Amino acid sequence: MASGGIYDHVGGAFARYSVDEQWLVPHFEKMLYDQALLARVYLHAWQVTGEPRYRQVLDETIEYVMRDLRHRGGGFYSAEDADSLDPDGHTEEGRFYTWTLDELRAAVGPLAPAAADWWGVTEGGNFEGRTILNRPVRGDLIRPAEIERARRELFDEREGRPRPGLDDKVLTEWNGLMLATLVEAAHATGNRGWLVDGVQTAEFLLEHLRRPDGRWLRSWQAGDLASAPTAPDAGRAQHLAYAADYASLLDAFTRLAEATGEARWIEEARRVADDLIDLFWDDEQGGVFTTGRDAEALVTRPKDLMDNATPSANSLASVGLLRLGALTGDERHTEHAAAILRLLAEPATRHPMAFGHLLAALDLWNSGTTEVAVVGDRPDLVRLVAERYQPNTVLTWGEPYPSPLWDDRDAGPDGQGQAYVCRNFACQRPVGSPDELAEQLSS
Repeated sequence: MASGGIYDHVGGAFARYSVDEQWLVPHFEKMLYDQALLARVYLHAWQVTGEPRYRQVLDETIEYVMRDLRHRGGGFYSAEDADSLDPDGHTEEGRFYTWTLDELRAAVGPLAPAAADWWGVTEGGNFEGRTILNRPVRGDLIRPAEIERARRELFDEREGRPRPGLDDKVLTEWNGLMLATLVEAAHATGNRGWLVDGVQTAEFLLEHLRRPDGRWLRSWQAGDLASAPTAPDAGRAQHLAYAADYASLLDAFTRLAEATGEARWIEEARRVADDLIDLFWDDEQGGVFTTGRDAEALVTRPKDLMDNATPSANSLASVGLLRLGALTGDERHTEHAAAILRLLAEPATRHPMAFGHLLAALDLWNSGTTEVAVVGDRPDLVRLVAERYQPNTVLTWGEPYPSPLWDDRDAGPDGQGQAYVCRNFACQRPVGSPDELAEQLSS
């Protein structure tokens, strides 16, 4: 995918989908949720393999979101359109992203022959007389120095073109997905700037998309700057949030707690989890309904079950509730996650491709969770856990909060800090060195 035209080789990030089997010709619209979900895949691929090309895709995808889809107050916009204007003022799909050979030569000068060969730019083009940049040598993504210079020059040239339209709604669900990815990536890579951005995004959501009574809303959009020039950040939130909004926030706040070591984010995750159950739970069959019990009554109350372009509310909820329960010991959350898995076990067995995200919860439930508590000031131990791809491991450190993981834990005889590796809150002997911690995690 990252070699094909579905990936933006100049500015980073992925188009919404490809219309051909080679991943060459995309529908050029860029969606926030795609960046959130795909960036996480490339993060995990980098963690597992150490391949620089996967890290490059991760970095460029997050850079695109932070540059082009971010409200200055911290929230993330929904999408950029596929269409933009050509030089004659006509709307044309993909115009912003495609190149002719003459345009390439004008933009990068003597670097043009190498750039054309690298990205497959030809006189005839590969898309309506123009070229969608792609890497014909699949998987060969790390650019030589001259190609990277050409990419930057193409980016600068492209910035002068009419941009695609921006969908500037801030949607709670999609922001939760992106926030979870951003803070997980920040923690795994040690990118402090991403973590600061993640905290700012969480603060934005809390300020603009949660009512004073605690009820979350679905969508926020900035106000009319012409009519309110003195309050440029004024906006309006509307529509009661759905179960998927709550479930994505649950995952985001839990991962924010793991990345920052701040207890407040566990409290926010608890509050979201409790409200998710109280507002959306199906007392008869289990699982969460799409709409809350306080929403407008419908003839049939829908229930979002199958994973599609985004994970379903029930899949998100099951993963989030299991991970939160492993951090806090709250059996109410764990039991509700198990009820979702029981509800969907049979259809997931028959149609696993329709329940991809749910399978992560099933694996978490069947394999069990490894809980790690780092007590004391030991950033080296925290970093070791964060760097590893261990999807069934949760981490607590920094500020204590109510949890069996913090009961009777100390920083060791010398007060220098140590780590506890636990299963179902039964812990091995505490360790004080990265090597010992790595050995326990591996076993």
